[in-house]
Amino acid sequence: MRMQFDDKKQLVERPASASSADRLDWHGINWARTIRNVRNLQVRIAQAAKEGDWRKVKALQRFLTRSFSGKALAVRRVTENRGRKTAGVDKVLWSTPESKVRGITELGRRGYQPMPLRRVYIPKSNGKLRPLGIPMMVSQSTPHS
Repeated sequence: MRMQFDDKKQLVERPASASSADRLDWHGINWARTIRNVRNLQVRIAQAAKEGDWRKVKALQRFLTRSFSGKALAVRRVTENRGRKTAGVDKVLWSTPESKVRGITELGRRGYQPMPLRRVYIPKSNGKLRPLGIPMMVSQSTPHS
């Protein structure tokens, strides 16, 4: 057990073995801070690239993709855009706050295998069709419920 403050600033005892997904609340994420963190890392990556420090670029990119802010913002961008109701090849949608939080925690460091995109053709104003690739929410190697 560990001691922690609750919402009313009272000291309470919490189990130490609870997963981070149990404690994470989608609506409780400070999005302004998350966006600022990602933007700052992107600026640092651009600056390092401009200076030609490719080792630093790679390290910062790795840091961004593994950071909570990077993962949370990636999930938010995919699940809260105009195409959020279109499922990929796996027919999975992350529409509830719980599934979005689970998505953040499932974005692991290793074992990612890209899967084929679902191809949809969107009509353009001139009558032609524009191809659109819709990715899967999680890879095959990552179990999801």
